[in-house]
Amino acid sequence: MQRAFRRLLWNSPVALDIRHQVSCAQRFFTSAGSAPSSPPSSPAVRLRTYQEECIQSVLSYLSKGHRRLGISLATGSGKTVIFTQLIDRIEPSQHGATQTLILAHRRELVEQAARHCTIAYPTKSVDIEMGNLHASGSADITVASVRSLTSGRRISKFDPARFKLVLVDEAHHIVASGYMDTLRHFGLIESADLAHTPALVGVSATLSRFDGIRLSDAIDHVVYHKDYIDMIQESWLSNVIFTTVQSSADLSRVRKGHAGDFQTGPLSEAVNNAETNEITVRAWLSKAADRKSTLVFCVDLAHLTALTTVFRAHNVDARFISGDTPKQIRGERLEAFKTQQFPVLLNCGVFTEGTDIPNIDCVLLARPTRSRNLLVQMIGRGMRLYPGKINCHIIDMVASLHVGVVSTPTLFGLSPGEMVKEVDANEMRSLQERKELEALRERKVKEDTTADPRHMLAPKSQRNVTFTDYDSVYDLIDDTSADRHIRGISALSWVLVGESRYVLSGQNGEYLTIQTSPACGSSRKLIKVWYTQKIGEEAYQSGKSPFMRPRLVAESETLSDAVHAADTFATRRFAWQFVQHAQAWRKKPATEGQLMFLNKFRDTDDHLTADRISKGKAGDMITKLKFGAKGWFGRLEAAKRKEGRLQGRVQEAAALREREQVKVGPVY
Repeated sequence: MQRAFRRLLWNSPVALDIRHQVSCAQRFFTSAGSAPSSPPSSPAVRLRTYQEECIQSVLSYLSKGHRRLGISLATGSGKTVIFTQLIDRIEPSQHGATQTLILAHRRELVEQAARHCTIAYPTKSVDIEMGNLHASGSADITVASVRSLTSGRRISKFDPARFKLVLVDEAHHIVASGYMDTLRHFGLIESADLAHTPALVGVSATLSRFDGIRLSDAIDHVVYHKDYIDMIQESWLSNVIFTTVQSSADLSRVRKGHAGDFQTGPLSEAVNNAETNEITVRAWLSKAADRKSTLVFCVDLAHLTALTTVFRAHNVDARFISGDTPKQIRGERLEAFKTQQFPVLLNCGVFTEGTDIPNIDCVLLARPTRSRNLLVQMIGRGMRLYPGKINCHIIDMVASLHVGVVSTPTLFGLSPGEMVKEVDANEMRSLQERKELEALRERKVKEDTTADPRHMLAPKSQRNVTFTDYDSVYDLIDDTSADRHIRGISALSWVLVGESRYVLSGQNGEYLTIQTSPACGSSRKLIKVWYTQKIGEEAYQSGKSPFMRPRLVAESETLSDAVHAADTFATRRFAWQFVQHAQAWRKKPATEGQLMFLNKFRDTDDHLTADRISKGKAGDMITKLKFGAKGWFGRLEAAKRKEGRLQGRVQEAAALREREQVKVGPVY
């Protein structure tokens, strides 16, 4: 069985470089970021400083009795090196426990881990449990596909008492049901005695969950974290430069899926159109046409096909790989891309995890996302070091932004709408620091103002600011406080019926309107006065409007001038005793007709009575109803609902960002 497995692994199309790796094993042993370690009897592996720190942190936590640990390391940091080193460095928790299990969720990751272990430990037996390959259950190292391992009774041949270590690759998946079933089999879930279970170590570049499911169900402590930004600054990863490009895609109607990211189908409909695809390709031609190896991330197969076609229409040799690409063709295309035989490789959902293509010098993000983890995974494909590679150019097609979308600037604490042009990681961080300093200046101003605000105070008459919320349209109609401003300018009974819109009603049904309007051919706004005259009874009988077309009476740049002009007109047209707000009749009780009209719009238990409301106020309320107060209230309510939804999305986005932050310490 072992020989069959090794022969299959040796000839696997996915393992394209296996013969080269074996023949150059010694070179790999001295390059800790590129390959696994060797057993103690082999030449010592030169670990990078942070790799040794990470291993020591794991061993320290294990020595204190902790058994379920997580490691957060950036893509390209040499996670496989740490994997293989831990296999020999971790002591058994009980007699006879010498075996190691490595779990992964994709074929490429399984074969990659098995390949590295075979090279690193030539004297150990390495089995694989995946598909038609069945492990013996007794090998020193077993690399397993979670789906295959939990299929039927395949897991039953693995005796938990014989295992000292369970390693999980891409451990942000660890709380998925297949992983949890496997961990439960090995006593790592809901166990009262973890002291005699295998050690569990999960490794990921994005050790957090975008969907909010708690990693603490499987991992108790994050024992080491090293961010990709730190690794770039320490020259362990390739430098990157960022360019954001505003595309035409509108994501406002794209809903979230069950995991919190955009639904793939609607996202593709929003992104996959001729205009956006053309902008994407032209952006690449303008900024990265000289790059030798560009990896493009698409939304789905339809987007993949369409964008490949647009690249080729511009005479760019672009090819694609999808999950449906036949294995042989996939291997051939990947090998050709690795050897830089063509410049652009497009994919959708294939190369976000476990992909080792160090020659990538440009990543084109044509797939918008709400997930910081996915964004980091996509960018991470281009961060590996490679001979002659100066940097990797990240081109981010930023769709029309709304709350929740993440883009490359958000990784540095900047606004997602921050547009950048060929800015490297240090410059991006510098921009972030300048933003933080500006925020400090803002806080200082606030603190200084709080400490001694007297010199900044306006005169007392100017200090009051009032905000009014209306719970119902009735409250809005009842409220006449807003009328006081105009009645401080005018002696007439003007009524505020909408935003910056006042009405003065005459006794015969005619009325004046004061309203703010844009000036013709100018950005200025003018306050205009309109007079609307009522037609006789014959208009009702013919079905026509009872009013004539409004006539412009005056216009002004200030409200006071407009009111004075309107008052002058009103005193000539309207009866003074009807429109002047100080008239004695306005203070008398409301009439039965007024009450009947108003009570039609009120709840039965909230009817108005003559002792509760005056004739003048009832008239003002009727004016508000007739001239659109219900519509005004509806617009106010819609604005409040919109603001509420926006605040909800802001809070939700903040919660998502918080969940995606990785910190060393206990996992909650």
